[in-house]
Amino acid sequence: MTANPGETFLDKMIGLVEGARRLRTPNELALSLLLAALTIIFLIVVVTLPAFAAYAQARLNVVDLVALLVCLIPTTIGGLLAAIGIAGMDRVLRFNILALSGRAVEAAGDVDVLILDKTGTITYGNRLAAEIIPVGSATRLEALIAARQSSLADETPEGRSLLALAEALGAPKEPGLLPDAEIIPFTAETRVSGIRQGGHTYLKGAVDAIVAQATEPVPPEVHHLARQIAERGSTPLALLIDGRVVGVVELKDTIKPGLRERFDELRRMGIKTIMVTGDNPVTAAAIAAEAGVDAFVAEAKPEDKIRLIREEQAKGHVVAMTGDGTNDAPALAQADVALAMASGTAPAKEAANLIDLDSNPSKLLDLVVIGKQLLITRGAITTFSIANDVAKYFAIIPALFATTYPELDRLNLMQLATPHSAILSAVIFNALIIPALVPLALRGVTYRPAPAAVLLRRHLLLYGVGGVLLPFIGIKLIDVLVTLLGLA
Repeated sequence: MTANPGETFLDKMIGLVEGARRLRTPNELALSLLLAALTIIFLIVVVTLPAFAAYAQARLNVVDLVALLVCLIPTTIGGLLAAIGIAGMDRVLRFNILALSGRAVEAAGDVDVLILDKTGTITYGNRLAAEIIPVGSATRLEALIAARQSSLADETPEGRSLLALAEALGAPKEPGLLPDAEIIPFTAETRVSGIRQGGHTYLKGAVDAIVAQATEPVPPEVHHLARQIAERGSTPLALLIDGRVVGVVELKDTIKPGLRERFDELRRMGIKTIMVTGDNPVTAAAIAAEAGVDAFVAEAKPEDKIRLIREEQAKGHVVAMTGDGTNDAPALAQADVALAMASGTAPAKEAANLIDLDSNPSKLLDLVVIGKQLLITRGAITTFSIANDVAKYFAIIPALFATTYPELDRLNLMQLATPHSAILSAVIFNALIIPALVPLALRGVTYRPAPAAVLLRRHLLLYGVGGVLLPFIGIKLIDVLVTLLGLA
């Protein structure tokens, strides 16, 4: 079998991955806008101050202006963002999750839609042939031969198990795969595989795909058996010899334990879970009900997964995706948070920004908690940083204009000794506060599930009010020390 250049399965996967693009989360955008806006505002203030000073016939030197700019620009949060990200990567590693990006861990705190691939993620992915059932006028031997011959070139666990089962039940072990055999590989489009050799065509695949290729009347029990198998949560396959449907196969898989409880916890956190699978709707519905996901998409192709993610992102959702197969790679590359299973393929792990070394998708709950803790830590430090800037105004602005406008001395709430000592104390405090906050950035603010209004009120009181009071105390103490040492 050959394909035109650029039309193979791998070429299509590469094209989808290259076309995928991770979007910035709302929190990332908000913080970037805030920092940019504050920087621009403080630059305008500093640049225009000499003009006001000239009008007021006050003298301002460049050193004082630089000191003002250094103290006011939000360097605290900017300097600690890297520490927060590194701390998050270290924290998820304790759960055996390898983070390839600090941003991915922070984005997990914003996730409100989780898309999971079924095979290998919700189930173990080791689907094994459990039964081969002849249909219509076909004999049991014909069904076994079709199962064996169609699996000769199939190296997947499913194909190997079907070959072994057919031989164990009595299928002849000869002939094997002949040198002139034409291999028909499985693709997401055809959903069938098999071989042509010895003047015969042997195929197996999805029931509707096999039925579509049948050239003889299809036995009525085929669809009935397929539905019974699907309702049990197994995957039905049909067998075809030379255009005649001769049997139905049941592939069994096992759902990983503990998923329903974890999905219930995700639901309480406001995260919607969607299972995506190539299975038929009946099988997908049975597995979705057993696993406890909120919704499912059946008979999905790789492009359907990436389209679903883009649709959810267009609605303003932050999407997480878990997967383990090559066909999951495009969707993983598009998702805001992409968790690949360590047991998965290299393309899947390459496209993801997080790798679960235990191949347990329920760990996403731990990942979300860590992400929320990072977001809260970043918000707390941002609040503290802005409150710090407010306090520094009362140290530097009166010092710059006290001689020209004595009335501004009323703003000298800290009663700093001299204008020079006030500016020096503010600069020293600004230099000390960043390393002092590094332990908080690394340890993180404790996350306690609570309404957003409660969290906001708590942080405004603790880090907002504290961010105003601490500089007053710190700058005053530094001013006393600077004066005692005769440095100003």
